[in-house]
Amino acid sequence: MTNDRLIPYQPLDLAEPADLVAEIRKRRGGQLINLDRMLLHSEPVARGWNHFIGNVRQQLSLDPKLRELGMCGVAVLNGAEYEFFHHAPPFLKAGGTQAQVDAMRHLGEDDFDPTPFSLLERDVLELTLQMTRTIQVNSELMKRLQVALGNTVLVELVTVIAAYNMVSRFLIALDIHPEDQAPKA
Repeated sequence: MTNDRLIPYQPLDLAEPADLVAEIRKRRGGQLINLDRMLLHSEPVARGWNHFIGNVRQQLSLDPKLRELGMCGVAVLNGAEYEFFHHAPPFLKAGGTQAQVDAMRHLGEDDFDPTPFSLLERDVLELTLQMTRTIQVNSELMKRLQVALGNTVLVELVTVIAAYNMVSRFLIALDIHPEDQAPKA
């Protein structure tokens, strides 16, 4: 099989820049995923991404289930299968259900079934939909979320959705695939 990628992934055994590669491997449990292997074409981008996304993933007070719900919702809405592949399992681990994962696959479509989700989760999905598709967010929705979550957590939720819209656009533009679906070269 030939690798006809416009920009190839960096090698799995990439060693330099050593400090950055070590930081990324530590955050990832010892491995580089295809996203990292693409980011590592630019050291400043990879450093900034690792710091920012690392904080978004690991340092927020936002409930992990709501964090992953927003991430998965963005992935579905933007057609970023790689993002969904990596965030559906943490969503399940954080208390999500398979029925919710299955329902999320239809977010933004006429056949989307919101019944597996709580009212708060429905609002999070609606926020994700509005931020991703129309950019503008309904003020009543924001007021409900502010009451439910408070200022800090709402800012964190909006940041997660915005950040993962960036992630999905990067993944799609550079044709990054889940590790089990892409050449290892």
